[in-house]
Amino acid sequence: MRRAGVWLAGLLILGILTSAVGVVYVKYQTRLIFVDLQTLRVQREALDVEWDNLRLEEAALTNTVRVERHAKRHLDMHLPERREVRIIEGGKP
Repeated sequence: MRRAGVWLAGLLILGILTSAVGVVYVKYQTRLIFVDLQTLRVQREALDVEWDNLRLEEAALTNTVRVERHAKRHLDMHLPERREVRIIEGGKP
């Protein structure tokens, strides 16, 4: 009977130690994952700022007045006069 008690106490101590090591390991892994999460959040915020800047730049570059001015100055383009416009109606062949 005494031997069984010693074995049972030994198994309980071993179980407690195993459990404690498991808790420490899981806590460590949780901290690593949390650090990764924080890093990804910072990256996402930086990408959001960059995306907003790119959208503003796109809006500025695609402004109709700016495009027309660029076409006139650099490409020697102009709006056609009314007499130069031809309307082609799509019909059945």
